[in-house]
Amino acid sequence: MRNLLNKAARQVRKWGEFVRFSHTVFALPFALASMAVAARDRGGWPGWRVFLLVLGAMVAARTCAMAFNRIVDRRFDAINPRTALRHLPAGRISLASAWVLCLLSGAAFLAVSCMINPLCCRLAPVALAVICFYSLTKRFTDFTHFFLGLALGIAPIGAWIAVTGSFELFPFQDGRLDLAHSALLPLLLGVAVVFWLVGFDIIYSIQDYEFDKRHGLHSLAVRWGVENALRAAFLAHLIMWVLLGVFGLLAKFRVAYLVGLVLIFFCLALEHWLARRRSLRWINIAFFRLNAVVSSIFLIITLAEVVFPWFRVNWK
Repeated sequence: MRNLLNKAARQVRKWGEFVRFSHTVFALPFALASMAVAARDRGGWPGWRVFLLVLGAMVAARTCAMAFNRIVDRRFDAINPRTALRHLPAGRISLASAWVLCLLSGAAFLAVSCMINPLCCRLAPVALAVICFYSLTKRFTDFTHFFLGLALGIAPIGAWIAVTGSFELFPFQDGRLDLAHSALLPLLLGVAVVFWLVGFDIIYSIQDYEFDKRHGLHSLAVRWGVENALRAAFLAHLIMWVLLGVFGLLAKFRVAYLVGLVLIFFCLALEHWLARRRSLRWINIAFFRLNAVVSSIFLIITLAEVVFPWFRVNWK
């Protein structure tokens, strides 16, 4: 029995590593934060059903997108020293089983989305196409980072729709425009996520600058050079930070959110300081650890403002 459990655990770990399940920490906190704001009239809790369905949809969508990415990139991964030991080029996972995982997780995402509400059901095929399309963009555009940002940026928008069942930009309450309940909030958050992803994906792409240049793959680092690409990444993160500030203003957040914004700015500044060292070790720290901290801080401060309203002042 123990050997059987150990074998099962190894298989779960292998497939989790294949789709980089740990990287779910990037988009998921923003989706959960959007879900909490959408359900702020209920203390930030949309109910177990919606919560579990959104969680399932997020995991299924990301699994499908990452499996598709590994499948279409397998030939480049095989000749890139940094990625040659990934599961498909190394033969640890067969191409057929990777396709099965991709298709099953895609089908699961569509099914779960249709269980949430009709609008999510109608938009799910579009979302699935967007998150998978990113994997092809490095072959024809230097702005591939924006497509990755878009793939993750739709997560908070989808979470909002899952809770509200609608996407009303200008809601009125008692004859007054109520921006605190407006779909402008998840839209702003989605755009912020786009620029956040653009910034740290540029940093991550620097690892493959020489390889991409030799093999005709596209990125802003290849187009503009490393130094200019890093400047663009910093500008993208600055725009993201400003958008998060506007999001908090419209949501009528105050003390906890302001403190969190300061911490997020510090993390972003540290990320860019580390990225300029340009060693693989430091770039991986900048890419994964600090960005995981950024998204986690954002979720915590948003929940603090929604769940504990005494953090806010009276805006009337």
